[in-house]
Amino acid sequence: MNSSIGIWVEEIRSGNVRALSRAITAVENRTADSHELLRLLFAHSGRSRVVGLTGSPGAGKSTLVDALAGQYRKREQTVGIIAIDPTSPFTGGAILGDRIRMQSHTGDAGTFIRSMATRGALGGLSSTTADVAMVMDASGRDLVLIETVGVGQDEVDIVRLADITIVILVPGMGDDVQSIKAGIMEIADIFVINKADREGAERVEREIKAMQSLSMRHDNWVPPVVKTVAYTGAGVPELATAIDDYETFLDSSELGRQRRIANWRNRLREMLRDEVLRRIVEGAFSEEAVGVYAAQVAGHERDPYSLIEEIVGKLGRQEPQC
Repeated sequence: MNSSIGIWVEEIRSGNVRALSRAITAVENRTADSHELLRLLFAHSGRSRVVGLTGSPGAGKSTLVDALAGQYRKREQTVGIIAIDPTSPFTGGAILGDRIRMQSHTGDAGTFIRSMATRGALGGLSSTTADVAMVMDASGRDLVLIETVGVGQDEVDIVRLADITIVILVPGMGDDVQSIKAGIMEIADIFVINKADREGAERVEREIKAMQSLSMRHDNWVPPVVKTVAYTGAGVPELATAIDDYETFLDSSELGRQRRIANWRNRLREMLRDEVLRRIVEGAFSEEAVGVYAAQVAGHERDPYSLIEEIVGKLGRQEPQC
């Protein structure tokens, strides 16, 4: 083991915010030492509760995350926040709109906020979100809140990462039956109607409950509906209580363990896919090779289907590394 990485791990575990920030940067950029760092930190993870918050743009996710973090800080629990932002077309980094809305925690050592760019990833998350959440977990954070970018009804990847998924809706968005749409609405463990001081909040609540009456979840949990006004803090204590209730439900049955196993089944496939792609790109599919292959395919000298089979076949014949 590289001794400097070992020292780095101990600094992260001791609560050194600068070391934690450096680690997340390394993980995001896939630096040479990030793999070893993740491997060593994994042994110290698995203690945090990961809560995902998703919903359409304009639902007030950032403000609600900020208020919820404040609620947990009142309980003297430490919080890590991952705010997924759109990617800047100029820098390739996060636009930072979410972080700007969380200024109330500036200077609070018990709250660590990190904005991440999607970097082209779909599903509302960045490709390294799971690893960053694990790093925050290993750093000793009691709670990790993940706010998705807000891409709409297909933003369901969060359910494969979070222990608890909160879907945020608002009245008056011009989409009366948000609660009936498939996809994002089916992943909720808790529904939040934010900006509940607006007209139409009761109607949205009725629609959600009508949807719930039509079908029962396989675990028999009925997601509660919590009304909040995030910018005033109204309803936020009730939301924290609803999270507590679902945590108790998870811990009182095999559901929590089964969910973690299911999440890791998906995650391991993704990790394997990423590693295979990395090896192909570094080997047979380098930029120079791609240029040659592209010219051959464009000139109809080769067909792309046989080419891909050939490249994957070469990868499969490589000696496994132990």
